[in-house]
Amino acid sequence: MSDTRKALLLVGGWDGHEPELVAERFATYLEEEGFEVRKERDLEVLQNREYLFSLDLFVPVWTMGTFESKQTGILADAIASGVGVAGCHGGMCDAFRTNVLWQFIMGGNWVAHPGSDGVPYEVNIKQSSSPLVANIKDFSLSSEQYYLHVDPAVEVLATTKFPTVDWYHSTNGVVQMPVVWTKKWGHGRVYYNSLGHHNDIFDIPEAWELMKRGLLWAADGKRIAKEQNLDIEMFSSDRKMF
Repeated sequence: MSDTRKALLLVGGWDGHEPELVAERFATYLEEEGFEVRKERDLEVLQNREYLFSLDLFVPVWTMGTFESKQTGILADAIASGVGVAGCHGGMCDAFRTNVLWQFIMGGNWVAHPGSDGVPYEVNIKQSSSPLVANIKDFSLSSEQYYLHVDPAVEVLATTKFPTVDWYHSTNGVVQMPVVWTKKWGHGRVYYNSLGHHNDIFDIPEAWELMKRGLLWAADGKRIAKEQNLDIEMFSSDRKMF
């Protein structure tokens, strides 16, 4: 049995987020790190239980698609077993707007980007003991600034300040919006980075370093689950969940 780590990149949806370019960047990095990488452009792969459970990492790069909560159960189980999830921008938290289970797993969902593209803003690293942000400094960029509805269970690793562009939300005053977070789904690790409207955002060294660390961190949860003989039976219930 091979010890090679396996990553699935789900690539598609709205072309404006340059899914092919983003996926190629992520795939190249993961291959350099020794992963066996598969890029899939058909949602049918998310119904392949045996294959999903064999993964170490799932990377969604798919925006504004249609995939219902009732179809997400196999993926939810696989992630709970220890398969990591890591992604960015709309490719993860605007992948399937009507899918509440997807949103629950991922930790949040996109609701607006006031000012659209080209908004100058700052990303503030939240100082913590997490190695995911160690030695990374605050940085500025000009892009879409995501306003998100966020799971209160997430661990926030970076934020940005709203409002940057005045609109109806501005009367709420200054808020610190999460940009990078982690959470757990069962035994699985979930990592999200709201940057990445276009592939070239990851030419910014700090943005790319955050993303690289997140990909590897999420994937390592599978190893831990195996070493500790963790399974998903402890989460089984006959109660309705959504």
